[in-house]
Amino acid sequence: MQPHTLRALLEKRERTIIGLMSGTSADGISAALIRLREPDDDRLTVSLEAFETTPFPDGFRERVMEVSDPERGRVDLICRMNALVGELFAHAAFAVVQAAGIGMQEVDLIGSHGQTIHHLPDRVTEFGVTTGATLQIGDPSIIAQRTGVVTVGDFRPADIACGGQGAPLVPYVDHLLFRSTTRAIGLLNLGGIANITVLPAGATPDDVTAFDTGPGNMVIDAVAQALTGAPMDEDGRLAQSGTVCEPLVRLMLTHPFFDRPPPKSTGREVFGQPFSQSLLREGRRMGLSTPDLLATATALTVRSIAESYRRFIEPKTRLHELIISGGGVKNRCLVAGLRADVHPIPVVTVDERGVSSDAKECVAFAVLANETVSGRPGNLPGATGARRRAILGKICLP
Repeated sequence: MQPHTLRALLEKRERTIIGLMSGTSADGISAALIRLREPDDDRLTVSLEAFETTPFPDGFRERVMEVSDPERGRVDLICRMNALVGELFAHAAFAVVQAAGIGMQEVDLIGSHGQTIHHLPDRVTEFGVTTGATLQIGDPSIIAQRTGVVTVGDFRPADIACGGQGAPLVPYVDHLLFRSTTRAIGLLNLGGIANITVLPAGATPDDVTAFDTGPGNMVIDAVAQALTGAPMDEDGRLAQSGTVCEPLVRLMLTHPFFDRPPPKSTGREVFGQPFSQSLLREGRRMGLSTPDLLATATALTVRSIAESYRRFIEPKTRLHELIISGGGVKNRCLVAGLRADVHPIPVVTVDERGVSSDAKECVAFAVLANETVSGRPGNLPGATGARRRAILGKICLP
């Protein structure tokens, strides 16, 4: 296998790129293979050629949760996992290449988000230095060595170094792919955490805002796991048969994160097990059934998104359309509740706009890798709160 060089890569106007992603749910690695054409104007042309999800081995998700836990995440485990996740991401890259029916030698570039195990964007001053911090494991050097392809990884720290939250980073790609000259568009990703991008009509990169609204699937999945032993409430079926406990929803919405104005980002550190356990504990005290608790957890996600829109978005930008993506799109109860709570804004899936819902974030990190090697910034201060735009990630050569 001949290693690619940056010079040869930059001479190409059309590039074949793999995007790799594992989200806060930590249930596997998503891989998208795209063909991207460098723009003659400021619009990229992107086509999705293949998408594959590679499940983590049995017990691996539990190991990710272990190293993500401040009480259990030993430094030796984190060190080993950094290498192990890199190897698994490389396997996922080969899987999507095989699905596309091409060889790895035809791939020009890989962009890997890695697996977040801790995200601490709020500034703390120690030893006279003020810092935020974030940690994604899955060493991109390993991916580059195993595949023979230039790999960009570790996207978030550059934004944090510029005073930002390090997330969300997908809004820059949302702007490249979805902006409209006449309509205000919202793009909502329903992953473990829910985040929204706001594109005002005719938006320039400086006009884009984005932030995490709170839990997406994270609390719903934790409740389902605790009460049914299943990793999720499939299609939202149990929640649909339950009754929402409004007092419990209101209680959970008193968490200070929901009142914080954007820019803001969050993760398992805020809405992980302790938060889910508090919902379960209060629900049991109130005598709620399993369907009722799942209906309530689902309503919490819906309400936090709708209230974020009304408080932080609508006063400045009234949306003409909300485009949803991510695993939560498959939860019918969640989507139905969202449509009801943001009415009359039309809610459509990103699939209806020509992009795979499952693949969207992978596509975004493939595009961000392309921006990095092209020397273009990939963050948006209106989304992350950074002082300035920055070129993201670390470039690893094979």
